[in-house]
Amino acid sequence: MREFLWGTLTMASLVVALFFQRYWTATGERLFAFFSLAFLVLAFNWLGLAVVRPTFETVHLLYLTRLLAFSLIAIGIVDKNRRSL
Repeated sequence: MREFLWGTLTMASLVVALFFQRYWTATGERLFAFFSLAFLVLAFNWLGLAVVRPTFETVHLLYLTRLLAFSLIAIGIVDKNRRSL
């Protein structure tokens, strides 16, 4: 059951990444590019959880991909606010 949910989250993250990619190509706004990359990283995170089936000792290493994804979102927001000044 867990693998099914991780697969669903992988697919949903890829769909959202494709939407943001489309918005980025239409508008040229870099914030959409950062969001697209973040959701792509999250998709790889969920895929990694489904494929690798980590043990309790290695789960913390997979959180680094989520940290990267949320850092990309934060960088995109800061970049957007800096450019608008």
